[in-house]
Amino acid sequence: MTFQKSRQVARVTTSGTVTVLATLPPPATGSATASGIVRTADGTLYVNYNAGTHSGIYRIPAGGGTPVLVVAMPDVKVLNGLAIDASRDTLYATDSSSGTVWRVSLRTRTASLWTQGADFQPGSTSTSSLGANGVKVHDGAVWVSNTGNGTLLRVPVDKDGTAGTDTVKATGLSGIDDFTFTGRGDQVLAAQNGTNQVGIVGSDGMVQTVLTAADGIENPTSVAVRGSTVYVASGAYLTRTDPNLLLARLR
Repeated sequence: MTFQKSRQVARVTTSGTVTVLATLPPPATGSATASGIVRTADGTLYVNYNAGTHSGIYRIPAGGGTPVLVVAMPDVKVLNGLAIDASRDTLYATDSSSGTVWRVSLRTRTASLWTQGADFQPGSTSTSSLGANGVKVHDGAVWVSNTGNGTLLRVPVDKDGTAGTDTVKATGLSGIDDFTFTGRGDQVLAAQNGTNQVGIVGSDGMVQTVLTAADGIENPTSVAVRGSTVYVASGAYLTRTDPNLLLARLR
């Protein structure tokens, strides 16, 4: 996981042991934040980093080591979610400030704007300034959460790799941050940072709350599933009480 404001990437075991694998380079000026992270089959990590002229996506060797810049993205304001399509050697990264999704080729180490539009930006009545946030690759499409709109979007990937027309798959996900698929079709678990809960989204778009503050979460930012185990990372950005990693069972 990433420790956002300390610029660190760490491995956390289920027994609670924390090992820092890498620290991203300090910014030239001001502050910096680490955000989205993905892991490849061989253990290599890719991480989004917001640091002004040092902003971009960094690669960290399996087991930890010195971060290496893969692609510089100094003009992207708030790199947030990150997803990988290993079959295409491609990363997808969201910019929550502009409501855009970027495509990064790991072969050429270049970034290009992949998709944007009103569905990826916070609406005029939104209380959040964040648009496109979490991103995942699933079943021939790129799925994106919009924090400001509380929506989950699906964007088909055309044969040439370009973005098709997006559709809204779920609404009513107030404060949604990152999300993941449960392994049961299009069923999704969504970390709802702003409302301090985790919701499960059915293939029909219906939302059911399954974890709340009473379970121990503190502004959940991301969620992962392995088998029947659910891992929820809480940043405690608003509660300021207990950043933690919570394990739950998916029935």
